Amino acid sequence: MQVPPSVGVVTAQTARFDEPIVLKSGGELPGFWLVYETYGALNNDKSNAVLVCHALSGNHHIAGRYTLQDKKPGWWDNLIGPGKPIDTERFFVIGVNNLGGCHGSTGPKSANPRTGKPYGAAFPMVTVEDWVVTQAKLADRLGIERFAAVVGGSLGGMQVLQWSITYPERLRHALVIAASPRLTAQNIAFNDVARQAILSDPDFHGGDYYRHGVVPTRGLRLARMLGHITYLSDDAMGAKFGRMLRSGAYAFGYDVEFEIESYLRYQGDKFAASFDANTYLLMTKALDYFDPAHHYQCTLSEALKPALANFLVISFTTDWRFAPERSREIIKALVDNNRSVSYAEITSSHGHDAFLMVDDYYHSVVRTYMNHLAF
Repeated sequence: MQVPPSVGVVTAQTARFDEPIVLKSGGELPGFWLVYETYGALNNDKSNAVLVCHALSGNHHIAGRYTLQDKKPGWWDNLIGPGKPIDTERFFVIGVNNLGGCHGSTGPKSANPRTGKPYGAAFPMVTVEDWVVTQAKLADRLGIERFAAVVGGSLGGMQVLQWSITYPERLRHALVIAASPRLTAQNIAFNDVARQAILSDPDFHGGDYYRHGVVPTRGLRLARMLGHITYLSDDAMGAKFGRMLRSGAYAFGYDVEFEIESYLRYQGDKFAASFDANTYLLMTKALDYFDPAHHYQCTLSEALKPALANFLVISFTTDWRFAPERSREIIKALVDNNRSVSYAEITSSHGHDAFLMVDDYYHSVVRTYMNHLAF
């Protein structure tokens, strides 16, 4: 099968918002920046815009490359581009680095205008609701009153759900992929262990490690290693690594012996070199706090009653972090409200990471749905 072309070389853009914003936590920012990228062309009536919401470790760079020499494209390049399931020859696609992020948008690493120093631990807690509000402000800046679709996987899918509740008239379609209406106790537990790895790192300094000129690399590395285990399935790890030894024999020590250990440490090191620990803490707490039903007597059907969009919900069979049962909770709540919803449960061995992988059937489902969008 011939791979469709990429969107090519792309450039990030920055939007500055000078007005203060009060966050759900009660914290306030005097203003903020959002870094974003766009692909494709906005049509004359601005009706073909698609917003893509990123997951915990994602960012605004969802497709294309910054230079021709870049080894890797944006994190969802296999799904977004000319001729791809989200076709940039039809749609104007927007990717945004969320508030609190570490890839250019205002976050803990940013300078606090009141002090001139990085926010660090003083950066306020952010929530999925806050992200949706700031994304809507960016849409206003771009002159987009209503999105053809809002799309997201994992934590991005939670943002899509929140969009349908907070701004029901501003999206026609909602694509919720490998997501959940709230975290289970087990998921919250995983997040807390990951945070404790960071918080207990001697180089964390209460979140103000910037002024000490250090990075809590050990804690962030461990947090990523733990998280990465939950994103994979046992079958995927077994097929790729099994019990393979690097040297072919036991060394009877605590250094790396098994290939899976080497892989996890590599992933941890790579992540710790490119991500900010304070942002990781913020993102995982936003995951924990997300629960639209909490404000409606724990009834998801009531929470989703404002939604007007048509929905496509996708889950993956081996995703034990956001299992298909969680997607079916969303389906039931939408059906309870007589909303139009399509559902696909994709057979995959890749666990939670399946939403990022190339899969012909998965991509076909997205392509078919997007091809039927009228604007």
